[in-house]
Amino acid sequence: MLPILVFLSFTLSFARDGKPNVIFILADDLGYKELGCYGQTKIRTPHLDKLAEEGMRFTRNYSGNAVCAPSRCV
Repeated sequence: MLPILVFLSFTLSFARDGKPNVIFILADDLGYKELGCYGQTKIRTPHLDKLAEEGMRFTRNYSGNAVCAPSRCV
């Protein structure tokens, strides 16, 4: 119940300021540490790193299915 209340209060704070910009990136076979903002040093992802720096990052992501299944269903 507490996570729902936190989510609603966060969402309502955006409602007062206008609609938030939301970008949903769905990538097949992209691992957790494969972007620069999550610690990758060999592969450069400057644009995605800037989006992560200026926006919100999610660090606890869980999948109830094989991670490739959602992209194959689209």
